[in-house]
Amino acid sequence: MSGLRAEGLEVRYGDLVALRTLELDLGPGRLVAVTGPSGAGKSTLLWALAGALVPTQGRVRYGDTVLASREQAAGLGVAIVPQGNGLASSLTAAENVLVPLLATGVGANDAHRRTKQALALVGLEESGSHLIEELSGGQQQRVALARAFAAGAGVLLADEPTSDLDAANRERTVAALRTEAARGAIVVMATHDPEAAAEADGELHLDAGVATWRRRLV
Repeated sequence: MSGLRAEGLEVRYGDLVALRTLELDLGPGRLVAVTGPSGAGKSTLLWALAGALVPTQGRVRYGDTVLASREQAAGLGVAIVPQGNGLASSLTAAENVLVPLLATGVGANDAHRRTKQALALVGLEESGSHLIEELSGGQQQRVALARAFAAGAGVLLADEPTSDLDAANRERTVAALRTEAARGAIVVMATHDPEAAAEADGELHLDAGVATWRRRLV
């Protein structure tokens, strides 16, 4: 599987520097936590790695390909779960997982199987028929994760995936992210949660856009 690399990555918004000359090299099978205070650049980093944000300087590579757009990155198997979840409120939980699979050409039987497995992985096997607006914030968060799990992405970028979860569901979610890494995905989790961060293979800390390793990948 391909690696994900940030090479001299810098993002500026006018005079504001959101990321400062960041170098990052992530291989398959690893779960990395990105920590830091609000406004430190965590979401900016994830969106840049997802190909959705054009850096001011530097570039992001997935394998031999320089990521130039979100559409291109998604086509290569780079998935992002944003803080807002990005779910369709008019669809059920299961449909939010199923429809993107069908749209990418996955056969109906396989798509239904993946949907069922992904919802079970996040503990929502009994909630698939519920409309998104009928679910709590934490349940919606887990549906968004299930959608990414069902896609079988090579890179999974999760922005605050445990922020609305209780302790039991936080453990379930981190375990599911670890399962994704175990199958060979590159998993990057932005989090304020020190307990979730402690479960990762490494912790990259951001402060005012400056990245330092609190725990290096080994």
